[in-house]
Amino acid sequence: MLRIRRDLVDEIVAHARRDHPDEACGVIAGPEDSDRPERYIPMLNAARSPTFYEFDSGDLLKLYREMDAGGEVPVVIYHSHTSTEAYPSRTDVSYASEPDAHYVLVSTRDPEHHEFRSFRIVDGVVTEEPVEILE
Repeated sequence: MLRIRRDLVDEIVAHARRDHPDEACGVIAGPEDSDRPERYIPMLNAARSPTFYEFDSGDLLKLYREMDAGGEVPVVIYHSHTSTEAYPSRTDVSYASEPDAHYVLVSTRDPEHHEFRSFRIVDGVVTEEPVEILE
């Protein structure tokens, strides 16, 4: 189960809305071995695409160095889908390389409402998990 603060959910959704019609992406880091998302890190979608996201390799390297130095790990890896449901695509599954991360997807296909869902992706197997939003 993903337990995540309301302010972090709001940040993710706002980022997804801002970048629409392109996909948005980012990370929420947390202390090692805690499974607690704490530090919101919006990233640039280097692909600048409405159907695909890609972290800039230099930005990603910098982020992992920062997290390593601060004793953090990527607790949540998020991105948006702009015209489909919030469910991992085959490409999303093939790129999922953090077995302990929560993969959050937000769909912005409806301008009035959004879908916010979380998944575990391990060895190509997608498992949806409940989300508890903490006030």
